[in-house]
Amino acid sequence: MHLVSAYRSVDRQAGLIRRKLDAGRSLDAILEVLAPPGCSEHHTGRAVDIGTGDLRPLEPDFDRAPAFAWLGVHAHRFGFGLSFPRGNAFGYVYEPWHWCFSETGDRSFRDFESTARFP
Repeated sequence: MHLVSAYRSVDRQAGLIRRKLDAGRSLDAILEVLAPPGCSEHHTGRAVDIGTGDLRPLEPDFDRAPAFAWLGVHAHRFGFGLSFPRGNAFGYVYEPWHWCFSETGDRSFRDFESTARFP
């Protein structure tokens, strides 16, 4: 399991969209998979996109990876939740790789930090 993306500035988000427009994609198609600048959870610094070495990043089949199963069982303990499950209330596409931190987990990140042992 590895980090694919985390904090993203509004300018960076705009650049991602601009690159896709320059590659010939329609704005409607782009906005199905990328939030408009200023509307992404990545701007908050709380969102992460997770990948694995054996799958292409940011693809729906991430939900078949052992890492996704592990996240489903353990992520809430550290305050993370899947932002956009299938049929989510926001109407966004399913993003099994996109997890967001909030201190509503069984164990907050601060609790984890206080017990972690770093060399």
